Amino acid sequence: MYVLQVERMKCGGCAGRVTKAVQAIDNAAKVDVDLANKSVRVDSQANVEAIVSAIATTGYPATVKVPA
Repeated sequence: MYVLQVERMKCGGCAGRVTKAVQAIDNAAKVDVDLANKSVRVDSQANVEAIVSAIATTGYPATVKVPA
């Protein structure tokens, strides 16, 4: 499971675009978007760099969050 910080997400439409970007890489991925914290939890076997790149391509800069 990956936790990503995804900037610029503001609404359900943003969440939908991010989810579609992740599922384009891995259609079996489980995606949980938290708009309030601008974070996305992704349960996927895909490479995290590919997921981050796919999200960024849709216009939402993403970085991997490191647990505290």
